[in-house]
Amino acid sequence: MEDASPPKWHLAHTSWFFETFLLGPGLPGYQPFHERYETLFNSYYNGVGTPFPRPRRGHLSRPTVAEIFEYRAHVDAAMSRLLGALPPGEPGEEMIDRTVLGLNHEQQHQELLITDLKYNFGHNPLLPAYTSADPVPVGASRPLTFSGHPGGLVSVGVHATDGYGEGFHFDNEAPAHRVYLEPFSLANRLVTCEEYLSFVEDGGYETPSLWLSDGWAWVTGKGITAPLYWARGEDGWWEYRLTGASTIGGDVPVTHVSAYEADAYARWAGYRLPSEAEWETVAAERPVAGNFVESGGFHPRSVTGDESGPQQLYGDVWEWTSSSYAPYPGYRSPPGTIGEYNGKFMANQLVLRGGSCVTPLDHIRASYRNFFYPPDRWQFTGIRLARDGD
Repeated sequence: MEDASPPKWHLAHTSWFFETFLLGPGLPGYQPFHERYETLFNSYYNGVGTPFPRPRRGHLSRPTVAEIFEYRAHVDAAMSRLLGALPPGEPGEEMIDRTVLGLNHEQQHQELLITDLKYNFGHNPLLPAYTSADPVPVGASRPLTFSGHPGGLVSVGVHATDGYGEGFHFDNEAPAHRVYLEPFSLANRLVTCEEYLSFVEDGGYETPSLWLSDGWAWVTGKGITAPLYWARGEDGWWEYRLTGASTIGGDVPVTHVSAYEADAYARWAGYRLPSEAEWETVAAERPVAGNFVESGGFHPRSVTGDESGPQQLYGDVWEWTSSSYAPYPGYRSPPGTIGEYNGKFMANQLVLRGGSCVTPLDHIRASYRNFFYPPDRWQFTGIRLARDGD
């Protein structure tokens, strides 16, 4: 798949980021590990040069993984020298800010590395297991309920517009601004596999009235009949997980669905997807806790406990919203090439919230805006329902 990269590319690209945006401009006398790595491991920064085509990354047998680890060690050693010799004042603060950005960038690629591995393994006829973690427990689905919110004028986003420091945020999360919300209600949990299977077996993928026009063209053109990694066997439906092939669990959240599928399911169920402002308004009042990569299961889990109100807001799956990925009022991309990080992608994509079961725990916050194109579903993406009125 054109969006998936081999693991060694992620390992190299994250070091490339430090080399390109910190060591080159900030460490006098720095010698690049390899002059052609600037092109080979550039993702999309046109200000740096012409990147090697993304769909062809997996075709390269060189450099080897061992050589890439040598590259990482070279960059790490140089970063230690740079950080140990930072001048006081503004020049040093800028380097610190870029270092923090680079660390958060690496966390993003830790997640991408796992999802890209899953796409590779999940399309291998042998269905190899990546991990021997305990199977995800399956139980009865908790009844779907909704928690009301009165709406009104709310603040979303973060207030700081420059500098990272301890309160890191990506530039697309700022500035804070006011949004008026009509009264709404948010589901207490994520949509489960059992519920989504009912949509499949009810002919959801064959009913054009449930789909957006682009979604229907995608479904019919690609022959889509179920979520990614789902398949029907002699004994019923099963899915590929990083632990291998597994029977689809009833109360486990459905994942690897596109925005088109999420929207169609919501219509079928009689609800809708939340806006990102609705999601953030509710999530900001709850602690960041849940099933993240540290859990070691690499798959969504069912709701536990008897806590009231919306649960699973963090971790498990990235939750599709109905909101277009667009700049907040007053947003400005950072100056220079590093401004290509987020701003230039603010078109034709939708916002997702909350993190997933392969996201690092300390990477997520209520204001975090992930974004993908509507057909994308190789990430751990899922569904939370919303409705009008409280």
